[in-house]
Amino acid sequence: MNKTLNILSAKEHIDDGDPKVLQLANDADPLAIEVCLADIERIDLNFPEFTDGRAYSQAFLLRRRLGFTGDIRATGDVLIDQLVQMERTGFSSAVLKEGVDASDAQRQFDRFSAFYQCDAVKTAPHFAAGA
Repeated sequence: MNKTLNILSAKEHIDDGDPKVLQLANDADPLAIEVCLADIERIDLNFPEFTDGRAYSQAFLLRRRLGFTGDIRATGDVLIDQLVQMERTGFSSAVLKEGVDASDAQRQFDRFSAFYQCDAVKTAPHFAAGA
């Protein structure tokens, strides 16, 4: 499996108040946001701590139900062992927690070559790929 998730260090992440970047609180319902997603290029979803997974659901809703095609970025307490699941639920980039080495990230993607079930990115199950 080739990694398509863009991995950023904390220093590479720019949060300059750009109006095309939406910061979505992790208790917000993406289906209820009152903003035109066509005008948004990036949505930042926060993991206040690695055990809080609400941003996974938000990313999935944004990709699958709302059809958002821009960058969905994971911020906050992002660890390497979360990256594969982040990609599968619709994230396109992730800002690693300070002190986490991005060069170790590919190991997580190499560990899992395929998934039987579909996800936010690959909407057909694995068994249907050869059909």
